[in-house]
Amino acid sequence: MKYLVTGAAGFIGAAVAHRLCEMGHTVVGIDNLNTYYDVNLKLERLQSLKMHYNFTFLTLDLFEKASVASLFQVEKFDKVIHLGAQAGVRFSLENPNAYSDANLAGHINILEGCRHNNVQHLIYASSSSVYGMNTQQPFKESHAVDHPVSLYAATKRANELLSHTYSHLYGIPTTGLRFFTVYGPWGRPDMAPFKFTKAIAEGKAIDVYNHGDMYRDFTYIDDIVEGIVRVQGVIPVKDDATRDTPNSSDAPYSIYNIGNGSPVRLMDFIEAIEESLGVEAKKNYMPMQPGDVPSTWASTEELYKATGYKPVVDIKTGVDKFVSWYKDFYGI
Repeated sequence: MKYLVTGAAGFIGAAVAHRLCEMGHTVVGIDNLNTYYDVNLKLERLQSLKMHYNFTFLTLDLFEKASVASLFQVEKFDKVIHLGAQAGVRFSLENPNAYSDANLAGHINILEGCRHNNVQHLIYASSSSVYGMNTQQPFKESHAVDHPVSLYAATKRANELLSHTYSHLYGIPTTGLRFFTVYGPWGRPDMAPFKFTKAIAEGKAIDVYNHGDMYRDFTYIDDIVEGIVRVQGVIPVKDDATRDTPNSSDAPYSIYNIGNGSPVRLMDFIEAIEESLGVEAKKNYMPMQPGDVPSTWASTEELYKATGYKPVVDIKTGVDKFVSWYKDFYGI
């Protein structure tokens, strides 16, 4: 099959592109290579993808409507895995227009490409952030998600709503994946696992928000990739008998959580990094940041029902693999 992977220079996008190529598929990857974080890391990910004869990369911005439309018309993709977006909760407080361009207009451009070119299945990245002020845990796809607490989260929820509209109007099978705090080798420098590891390795203090009283459903990258690969084969179908719920309807539309299903106390995660590095962290205890939430916890029941898969990598194993990669990559 022929796949489009957007955000192919990104953390998850590059890992998914690798896996699809190893499976023998033809993969076209696009990314705008923006400077939100170190471009050199993105370029290194792309360099590692060049080993695959069946991978092609194009520098392209999702906001460029005509370019995206032309790409779809020329390449005739079978399936699309849309992982490109402007990431980051805190950055959205400072640069809202970056999110309206990439996450809203860009998502519509992808939907239009799928609509006009008979794409079999669109899989796209949502986020655990959509649960916002929801206090019911574990987070279930059937929960209402109408109160986001950051612009980033609001754009991800908007992606889900836009996708449902296209599924309903045009019969495009769409599946949204709510990722829960993804970490691992080649991870993003703006996320806590990377920031903590870097600071601790350099002997610098780390900022611990909400005085450490936070829980996250940390999910290892290999589990995310496995979930994506399995979900792409589970194509939603129109079913007039399906009852409308927050995560399903009679349209060919689905939503799944992909999380470890076992929330970890932030201080325990930091301790795992300390043990792996063999260094105790200096800690600055801080209040909660705007747009943040104290706890995330994914219900993985729906993913398991659909694919037979549950994430399996525990925190110690995942942290050790990340720290090992970090030390090797940065020559520590």
